[in-house]
Amino acid sequence: MLLQNPFKTLRPALCAAAAVVVALSAGCTGPKPATPDAPPAVSSAAPSAQDPWRPAVHLTAERNWINDPNGLVYENGTYHAFYQHNPHGNFWGNMSWGHSTSTDLIHWTQQPVAMEASEAEEIFSGAIVLDKENASGLGTAGNQPMVALYTSAYGKGGARPAGVQAQSLAYSLDHGKSWQKYKGNPVLDLAPSNNNFRDPKITWYEPGGYWVMTTVVADAQVVKLFKSTDLLHWDHLSDFSGVGAQGGLWEVPELLQMDVAGGNGLKKWVMLLSINPGGIAGGSGMQYFVGDFDGRTFTAENAAKPGAPLTDSQWLDYGADYYAANSISGAPGGKPVLLGWMGNWDYAQDVPTTPWRGAMAVPRELELLRDGGRYALRSGIAAAASGALGEAAGGEVRRRNLTVDGAAEPLGGDFTVRSQLLDVELEPGEAAETGLVLRGSADGKRGLRISYERATGTLKVDRSRAGTGNFSRLFSPYHQAKVPLRDGKLRLRILLDSSSVEVFTPDSTVAISDTFFPAWDDTETLAFSRGGAAEVRVSSAAP
Repeated sequence: MLLQNPFKTLRPALCAAAAVVVALSAGCTGPKPATPDAPPAVSSAAPSAQDPWRPAVHLTAERNWINDPNGLVYENGTYHAFYQHNPHGNFWGNMSWGHSTSTDLIHWTQQPVAMEASEAEEIFSGAIVLDKENASGLGTAGNQPMVALYTSAYGKGGARPAGVQAQSLAYSLDHGKSWQKYKGNPVLDLAPSNNNFRDPKITWYEPGGYWVMTTVVADAQVVKLFKSTDLLHWDHLSDFSGVGAQGGLWEVPELLQMDVAGGNGLKKWVMLLSINPGGIAGGSGMQYFVGDFDGRTFTAENAAKPGAPLTDSQWLDYGADYYAANSISGAPGGKPVLLGWMGNWDYAQDVPTTPWRGAMAVPRELELLRDGGRYALRSGIAAAASGALGEAAGGEVRRRNLTVDGAAEPLGGDFTVRSQLLDVELEPGEAAETGLVLRGSADGKRGLRISYERATGTLKVDRSRAGTGNFSRLFSPYHQAKVPLRDGKLRLRILLDSSSVEVFTPDSTVAISDTFFPAWDDTETLAFSRGGAAEVRVSSAAP
C-alpha cells in the first residue's frame, strides 16, 4: 500500500484460484450465525460483450470489490477461500471477509459474507486453522472449531482507539458457515498499540508443539513472530527485518517449511512477504527469503541487502499483478498451494471493470530447488486446479507447429477462444525475437505479446497494445525476467483468461502474471519472429 494513498494506510491487501467466476451475495450481518434470511450460495456469471473482462476461469465477485485472500483452509474435501471484500461498493472500503467454496479449485460457489465490517471494526487480513485437538476450548471433542485470527482495524467505538490495528479471533462450529467473535478480543496487541500491526498467518511448529504466528509492523518493514499452544494467548518469539527490498510497506508474511527437490530429505524454511510499493515490476510485488527456523528465530540465507538492486532480491512473480498470496492450510498433496490477488495497488482502484473489481490468481503449487548459488521457488498451476481445467476442456487438445519468419501468423480457429491453457515451446534458432500474440487482432498489430529475446535471454510480457490501458498512468506497459534456454528451447505454460495472463516457466523459477483489458472482438492467437526464422509449437486445451 502506498503511504500517500489513504486507502492503503488503512490496509489494502488477495484470494483464490483458477476458478469459474462466482456471484457474490449481499452480506449477512457481522459474525452472527446464519439465519433463514441469509442470502443463498450462488455460482454464476461469464464474460460477455456487455461484461467483456469478466474472468471465465478465475475467482471474482459478481458485484463489488475484492482484494487479498484470507483464511484459506481445506476441510473434509472442501476448499474455503475467504478474502477482503467490500459488500457495499466497487472500491476498497468497508473491509469484510467474503467467502467462496470449491471442491476442485476451479469451480467456486459464493457463500454469504462471513464477517462484515462495522463502524467500530473493519475485518482485515488473517488466517484460519482447524483446531483439531480443541486446544482453544472453543469447540468440543466431537466438533473441532475452525479458528480465524484476523486484524481488527478499529474505528469509532472500537475496543481500541480509532486507527489502531490488533489481532483478534473468531471461530466457527459449522464448517465456516457462521462465525462468532471471541469475547476476549483482541488476543494480541502491541504495547504501545500500533496503526500498522496486521496480517496474522499461522504455521504449526511440530518440534515445539505450538503454533507460530507471523505478523508485520508494515511501515517499519518488520515481521514479528509469536507462539501459542491454545491460539488465544500469544508470546513474542523474535523479529525479522533488515534484509531484502524495503521500498514500501511489508505485508502478508508467511513462514513455510518445505522439502528441497532432490535434496534427500533436506528441508528449509521459506518466508513469503508482500511489498507495496517497491515490487520488481513497480508497485505491488512478492519477495521471499529461504533459510532456517529454530522455533524462535528465522534466519535468511543469501538475502539481498537493503538498498541493493531489486534484481538481487528473490521474487515469486515478475509481473505486476500478483500480491498477498498465502497458502491453503491443510491442502492435500504435500506441497504449499497458494492463492493470491491479481492486482496492483498502483492502479487497482482504477481498472475499468463494473460492477465487479478484483480477481484471484490461479492457485499455485510451490517447489523449492537449488538454483545456482541459492535456493529458489518454482511455481506452477496447482495439481488439483490443473486437473480440473483439463476436465473442463473435455480432453480436446489442439496443436500447431509453425516455422515463422517475420510477420505474425494466426494459429487458426482452434486458438480463438478467449480463455486458453497453452503449452508452448519456442525455439528461437537465429531469430532475434520470437513469441506469441494473444487476444490479438487479425493482423497481430493489437494484442498481448509474450516474447523471448535471444541475445539478452529475456522473457517479456508486453501489454502496451493489448486493449484499454489509459485508466492509469501507472499501468506499466511490460514486464520481463531473465530465463535461460534449455537445449536451445524455452518451454512455457500459459493460462489466458478474459482479462489476465499467467506465464510459468517449468524449467526455471520465473513466473509473470499480468492483467490486461482487450477488445471483445480481438480473439486471435498468432506466432511471430523478428530477425530470422524460429520454430513455435503450441498445444491448447481450452479451459
